[in-house]
Amino acid sequence: MRAVVADGAGGPEVLTLADAADIEPGPGEVTIAVAATAVNRADLLQRQGFYAPPPGASDVLGLECSGEIAAVGEGVTGWQVGDAVCALLAGGGYASQVVCPAGQVMPVPDGIDLVTAAALPEVACTVWSNVFMVAGLQPQESFLVHGGAGGIGTFAIQLAHQLGARVFTTAGTPEKLALCAELGADVAINYREQDFVEVVRASTDGAGVDVILDNMGAKYLGRNVEALAYGGRLAVIGMQGGTRAELDLGTLFRKRGTVTAILLRSSPVAKKSEICASVVKHVWPLVTEGLVRATVHATMPLDDVADAHRLMESGEHTGKIVLTL
Repeated sequence: MRAVVADGAGGPEVLTLADAADIEPGPGEVTIAVAATAVNRADLLQRQGFYAPPPGASDVLGLECSGEIAAVGEGVTGWQVGDAVCALLAGGGYASQVVCPAGQVMPVPDGIDLVTAAALPEVACTVWSNVFMVAGLQPQESFLVHGGAGGIGTFAIQLAHQLGARVFTTAGTPEKLALCAELGADVAINYREQDFVEVVRASTDGAGVDVILDNMGAKYLGRNVEALAYGGRLAVIGMQGGTRAELDLGTLFRKRGTVTAILLRSSPVAKKSEICASVVKHVWPLVTEGLVRATVHATMPLDDVADAHRLMESGEHTGKIVLTL
């Protein structure tokens, strides 16, 4: 098979496409012939040497893919060779083949082409598990997602909007703010010019928001807690703004707030399988109806993986960057 390999840690230039040994599924696993994969922020961190894959996972980049089942391991039921699928991976997506636990494989939603399907697993599983399964966002509650024009943000805005929440988001340019509004954001905040805490307070009569989905980590921790409503829930899914910060427990106590931090990649297979099953049940129907979609900024061949990483690092993209084989 062919796979992207990294010549040490560094910039996009360390990534090249090379021959690799074929792989076979073990018990409870399937092999997928990959049609497309997508670039995620975690891929950039791993390439730079800051985010090692979990024990036992492939050291090839790539946390999601789409394609067809090429082989089925012992004990697997429900999947057959030739089935069109997309999958949530712990690694290995930047390759012509990948092995994946059967529970992390999902059918391609009806009406979605195989390439676009590659942009769905990571965003759908991250948003659904954190915002709805853990934080428990309810209809008529308020929701803030940071980085609203990114892959996670564009999906979170649509899903929360369709399920009846009032949606707040942050973005850094007028064009990105306009996209967020088009996708369903009720209040779009320019984080370069506005203080999101002040905007949230003014827009909620001082009450704050019920749920926040945050990819910044330390940099936004204190301000996120300030922006929470009484009984609010903060879900931290990224560390773009660092890993260490001080937290005023007095503020958290007064708000009866909750802070959770979950890395989907390192979660147990059983938990990820549960999340995938829930996504297929609750999210895929909305995708099939066209009410929620994958926002794809660019589709590039896997040979151009270095350029895809440069595009993500530039911050000029919106939504997902898909790599095709």
